[in-house]
Amino acid sequence: MRSSVEIYNVRTGKAREVWQTDRLVEAPNFSPDGSYLLLNGDGLLFRLPLNGGDVVRVDTGFAVNCNNDHGISPDGTEIVISDKTEFGKSAIYILPIEGGTPRLVTENHPSYWHGWSPDGRQLAYCGIRDDLFDIYTISVDGGVETRLTHGEGRNDGPDYSADGQWIYFNSSRTGLMQIWRIHPDGTGLEQVTSDNQGNWFAHPSPRNDKVLILSYDPSVFDHPRDLDVRLRLMDMDGGNLKTLFELFGGQGTINVPCWSPDGEEFAYVRYFPAV
Repeated sequence: MRSSVEIYNVRTGKAREVWQTDRLVEAPNFSPDGSYLLLNGDGLLFRLPLNGGDVVRVDTGFAVNCNNDHGISPDGTEIVISDKTEFGKSAIYILPIEGGTPRLVTENHPSYWHGWSPDGRQLAYCGIRDDLFDIYTISVDGGVETRLTHGEGRNDGPDYSADGQWIYFNSSRTGLMQIWRIHPDGTGLEQVTSDNQGNWFAHPSPRNDKVLILSYDPSVFDHPRDLDVRLRLMDMDGGNLKTLFELFGGQGTINVPCWSPDGEEFAYVRYFPAV
């Protein structure tokens, strides 16, 4: 086995395996109705039913180099992907939930999607411009992007709180990668974590009470795969930060929003060492 797709229940503290495969798959998103997970693997997208049944490929048209930065709109009608087929660099596209021809959203590249605003109108993403990793937002219809950070270290992994008041992201502006948050209008910047771990991919719960993060040892640079990491849970302001469990993972484990619609569970991928 290479990948184990699992679901953890924050109320019971128990996890269950839902699929194991010898393929490398990444970044599970729950569907808004909780019936399936959306995953990527080998540049393609797949639906994994949670009530049994076979994994089904999603038609992404010409976009066959999808990375692990994908998700589903709040109303469940569309999918957002990050794909490099057209430009040789990652661009963000939207397509119908049933699959189809992708519609370009971002004119500037590379851009890596990470969050969809609760009202369905805006996308948040990491854009690399002149070698600077920063947080941007843009209308789902495209147009001019709004820059929220300005090269203060590396900024990545933005995701909206359920009330739309905050965008959580990770930043190395103080040295080690930590979790920060900012209002969508660019005001109110706050540091949320400040410990001796490399903290990535903050995902606020749909209940707006907790935030899930992935943490590396402080010696690790970037967010590589196939390392011992920790999944941790904290209050919205960073309080009561605790480790839920350790696993062999990293890149691909929880890169994008992974909570169940009711906020009781989250999906993730555990890896087995590559042969």
